[in-house]
Amino acid sequence: MDNQALTKLVQNISQEKFQRPFKHQAIFNSRLRTTGGRYHLADHHIDINPKILTYYGQAELIGVIIHELCHYHLHLTGQPYQHQSQAFRRLLAQTGGSRYAPPLPKTNHQQKVEVYQCRQCQRKYFRQRKLNLDRYACGRCGGKLTHIATYRQSKNKVS
Repeated sequence: MDNQALTKLVQNISQEKFQRPFKHQAIFNSRLRTTGGRYHLADHHIDINPKILTYYGQAELIGVIIHELCHYHLHLTGQPYQHQSQAFRRLLAQTGGSRYAPPLPKTNHQQKVEVYQCRQCQRKYFRQRKLNLDRYACGRCGGKLTHIATYRQSKNKVS
């Protein structure tokens, strides 16, 4: 499914479930990591995580689209559109949308680890960010630090 087909699907769902037109764009956004979708208040377009369709299929995708359309239609009509509002919860229950996105599989990201060592006591320090060696010293003895290595390790396991 491409972005045009997704927009068409969102338009059909909006007309069927809400009896209101969806006049903006719906696009797949592969940069979304922990959420199923996102409604943008500024330009009213909707981002959908393509992993929902890949891992859970069309039925779960429709639930996420309905959820985002609830935000969309409430915002455009001037009603409270946040998750905690009663209007949002009521509309979501009426239309049968998903309250939460299903858990998405973790991707195998590489995390950088910087390794420093004290010149005097040989204590090692592991940091995610580089240190300015002119500003920082060993916490144990106050000696100078040297950069030993940079490692890449897996941050998340693939589930």
